[in-house]
Amino acid sequence: MTHTIGMLSFPGMTQLDLTAPFEVLHRIPGAEVHLLWKEKVPVSAGPGFTLTPNHTLDECPPLTVLFVPGGFGQERLQKDDAVLGFLRERGKDARWVTSVCTGALLLGAAGLLEGYDATTHWAYTDRLAEYGARYRPGRVVVDRNRVTAGGVTAGMDFALTLAAELADERTARLIQLGLEYDPAPPFDSGHPDRAEPDLVEQLRQLYFTRSARQ
Repeated sequence: MTHTIGMLSFPGMTQLDLTAPFEVLHRIPGAEVHLLWKEKVPVSAGPGFTLTPNHTLDECPPLTVLFVPGGFGQERLQKDDAVLGFLRERGKDARWVTSVCTGALLLGAAGLLEGYDATTHWAYTDRLAEYGARYRPGRVVVDRNRVTAGGVTAGMDFALTLAAELADERTARLIQLGLEYDPAPPFDSGHPDRAEPDLVEQLRQLYFTRSARQ
């Protein structure tokens, strides 16, 4: 069975939001992964890092999975009629509508999370209600055919969850083993419930300042 996966690849995305899931998803038997943007030209995904989409939005084939990464660049796209229209149209027919990090906000802006449970980066969870979504804590939240993940590194958990749905759990476990995904971070500050309050506030202010510049 072929699984056609379309990954929106926009200027200002967080590269790990896309590349971590990509490393899992392209290993699923039958997967065809397409990086999608308005033009097939390199897009910036961080200082000195670019990705080149291989399909334009107009060339996009019918999708099994519609995927949106996060990043500060998504703020600009919330007012982009072409991108929002593309997401709405593809979201109607995709078997799975998915995101990592603040990609959920872009899905929300396209009207694709209204009435669904969802998650996003911890600093932006309160914004989900703006789009009619219900925030549910978790690295990965599945509600019917919507699969959303928390911030950045949750993309690995997301992709393995989706791999089990598209293939089976054994395939997902095999991919996890091949990638040696066995996280053991040196610091226990990866979630605001455990990080020092001053770190949480410092990062929150940094993110809000960056978002305001978009």
